[in-house]
Amino acid sequence: MVVDAAQHKIAREGVGTVHVVSLGCPKNLVDSELMIGRLQQAGLALVDDAQTADVLLVNTCAFVEASKTESVDAILELAEHKAAHPGARLVVAGCLAQRYASELSAEMPEVDLFVGTGEVADIAWRLGLTAPSAAGLSASLSASPPVGPGVPAKKPRYLADHLEPRYVAPNTFSTWLKIAEGCSQGCSFCIIPKLRGTQRSRTIDDVIAEAHSLVGRGVLELNLVAQDLTHYGVDIDEPHALARLIRRLGEVPGLAWVRLLYCYPDGFDDELIAAIAETDNCCKYIDMPIQHATDSMLERMNRHTSRAAIDRTLDNLRSRVDDLVLRTTFIVGHPGETERDFEALLDFIGEQRFDHVGCFDYSREDGTLSARMPAQVSTAVKRFRQSEIMTLQRGISAAHMEARIGQRLDVLIEGLSDETDLLLQGRFAGQAPDIDGVVYINDAPADVGRGQLRVVEVTEAGDYDLVGHVVE
Repeated sequence: MVVDAAQHKIAREGVGTVHVVSLGCPKNLVDSELMIGRLQQAGLALVDDAQTADVLLVNTCAFVEASKTESVDAILELAEHKAAHPGARLVVAGCLAQRYASELSAEMPEVDLFVGTGEVADIAWRLGLTAPSAAGLSASLSASPPVGPGVPAKKPRYLADHLEPRYVAPNTFSTWLKIAEGCSQGCSFCIIPKLRGTQRSRTIDDVIAEAHSLVGRGVLELNLVAQDLTHYGVDIDEPHALARLIRRLGEVPGLAWVRLLYCYPDGFDDELIAAIAETDNCCKYIDMPIQHATDSMLERMNRHTSRAAIDRTLDNLRSRVDDLVLRTTFIVGHPGETERDFEALLDFIGEQRFDHVGCFDYSREDGTLSARMPAQVSTAVKRFRQSEIMTLQRGISAAHMEARIGQRLDVLIEGLSDETDLLLQGRFAGQAPDIDGVVYINDAPADVGRGQLRVVEVTEAGDYDLVGHVVE
């Protein structure tokens, strides 16, 4: 229901288009799609050209210092477009808005509205376009939108469900399915609980309902995401919820691939491993952020696990899940990391030989326990250690890729290559979208196109990518 236009200037001026910039992780992208859905429902049309948009929306990230800088740069760029388009509105949403709305409001008067992570469902109401949403926390506070940019609620409580009008771009065959919000782990280096609140899991039935809806729109691949995937359901007293969800997703007609991302290592029990191994459409791919490999560093990071427990989990997974592909991430330069700790981490990576590795140098974030710890590591040492790990992993990855030569793999075709229009590009089940390598296809029948699963024989390999041809 559109509110009285006489009460709200933005409605009175007839806003008609919105341009969206989404930064950060896939979980943030889902939030952007939910906000777009709300704005489209209120009558706005999504446009690619920021210069012509009536609403300029940037969904920000504030996880580490680099992401905050990127977010501020995006805000300033959109502010220039706003200045050139009288009457346009600039909206800053997401984690940066949740964390720094008061400070940014004082420093950036060109911003018309700040929307926190708990106010996704109320963005159209905050802009004066609709009545408040029953799903939004702020809807219970007032029947009218607050005047001015506003400060987001301190504790986000919003949790989307399958009834939300989420925008999915036309011809989408791979997307993200967020099954929980927030995190209750309390890692000492991480600001996420302050930005997103404690863990809030959706019910299995609700997730399955959204999965059916997405597949009905042509989606073949669902990538399950949460801040902490393996503890999904713990907060709503649903034991083994992730294992049960995987098996239920295995029964969804037309769903080709289900992928697991952001899986904490201490959440792998026998039922979960069995579900991964036994569910046909569950990719034998696990993204497990381990972060470090010595007990002293795991304790400093408050990771609720040990090196021995991690080794047991990895051994158990590899022995029970055929053709398993493992991705992990590490943090180097955390306060207290000694040269011996770092050498042990290098040895661990060399022993485990993960398929994919990401490595980040520690970012000192205000409001975290790690920021107050002694023995902070210099920037130069952090960057050196990050480079050493990625150099080691480059060789390991190249060996994994070379071992694929001669194999025939099911590949999801993504379209023309990012490198050249002369090649097609796709991914096999061991490659997650946007973060891993790809499969380049140099020979394919004319009927091969986006969104198809085709068999590709691998003929060449690079450090992170494969090359092959479609097998009829």
